[in-house]
Amino acid sequence: MKIKEVNELETKELVEKLETAKAALQQMKLNHAITPLENPSQIKGARRDIARMKTVLRQRELNK
Repeated sequence: MKIKEVNELETKELVEKLETAKAALQQMKLNHAITPLENPSQIKGARRDIARMKTVLRQRELNK
């Protein structure tokens, strides 16, 4: 997910996407521990997407 896409989302949608992304990351980590993923860089990408979402939420919080 690009930063432009994250900025276009409303705050409520962003919070929901953040929660689903966190859950997906946890599931991905668990699956990777049991049987290695074909593309382990997916974990890295998921972490970065979560960081982007958190950054945008924090910026919105500070701009209120």
